[in-house]
Amino acid sequence: MGFIADSLNRIQPSATIAVTTKARELKAAGRDVISLSAGEPDFDTPENIKQAAVKALADGQTKYTDVDGTPALKAAIVRKFKRENGLEYKPEQISVGTGGKQVIYNALMATLNPGDEVILPAPCWVSYADIVMLADAKPVFVETKLEDGYRLTAAALEAAITPKTKWLIFNSPSNPSGAAYSRDEIKALTDVLLKHPHVWIMTDDIYEHLLYDGLEFHTIAAVEPQLFDRTLTINGLSKAYCMTGWRLGYAGGPVQLINAMRKLQSQSTSNPCSITQAAAVEALDGPQDFIAANNAKFVERRDLVVSMLNQASGITCPKPEGAFYVYPSCAGVIGKTSASGKKIETDEDFATALLEEEGVAVVHGAAFAFSPAFRISYATSKDVLEEACRRIQRFCGNLR
Repeated sequence: MGFIADSLNRIQPSATIAVTTKARELKAAGRDVISLSAGEPDFDTPENIKQAAVKALADGQTKYTDVDGTPALKAAIVRKFKRENGLEYKPEQISVGTGGKQVIYNALMATLNPGDEVILPAPCWVSYADIVMLADAKPVFVETKLEDGYRLTAAALEAAITPKTKWLIFNSPSNPSGAAYSRDEIKALTDVLLKHPHVWIMTDDIYEHLLYDGLEFHTIAAVEPQLFDRTLTINGLSKAYCMTGWRLGYAGGPVQLINAMRKLQSQSTSNPCSITQAAAVEALDGPQDFIAANNAKFVERRDLVVSMLNQASGITCPKPEGAFYVYPSCAGVIGKTSASGKKIETDEDFATALLEEEGVAVVHGAAFAFSPAFRISYATSKDVLEEACRRIQRFCGNLR
């Protein structure tokens, strides 16, 4: 159809949203479906944050705000970066968008030219590559190894950098693998980046607070201050604050880049929701104790899922350090045939047959540029996870 822009032919709809939608449709049609596809905590938004939104409504905070965030919210974000990350930003170095995804989109659209390259450690979140391609630039996938815990090594990063490299997108803890990097592991990467002053760093810290087993969080601009002036530090409220539907993401970075992102946002969405911004101030400045309580539940769920998946025939599931995903290899089931006669030749075949035959929705690894594997979100109750894992065990046990 010649009417649609050629640029849209370069991208796919979000695979995670597509799988979640298909699971919802099957459920609505009466099928018994367990969806483990959405990256969304099942916990409700904390009450103090909801009450801040109610107060903002009552106070009439229902008008347009500054394009990329209210002064009050930018001040709260400045405090957050200093308090939690040791990063000193000024309000003019802060950008607020409708979710972390918009902030990433703005930054890439505002900086990429045709032929530019963006390094993506794989497996990586589904939207990075498509946004890069929409900007007519080239995603460069650097495959990590399961035995390295899906972490990017300094040698692999060095090998991927070319004169055309514009950005490295770095996500720790990672979606989809849950891999998190220690300070020393990040330092090894920043040592490489110091040698290549033309490479900018986009660090997606959305899972910052979802770290387990006593691990400490580190972000690139804090580990290597010499990279501060070419790092965009991105975060948001969706995951740790259980505010997925509120849509609020933010970033700190160089003024020139922030100004360019604001210019783009002024011609697309304008400001994020005024009520959400008022609630976000309370989220960042208010009590944080619910995060540790939620994380204790996430750890229990993670350990249950890892244990049960490793008992499924042909599945190998490493134990992630953060986020709320596991990313098991399904290499051991490739080439087999399911109980209903479906040949499993790819991880997409595996995910499709699993949904059709056992009613469990997972996201196939090809969506994250790393196969054969699949992603499970364990941001749901232990009872649901246990039943889902039993079904996966049964499905794998019936493969021939």
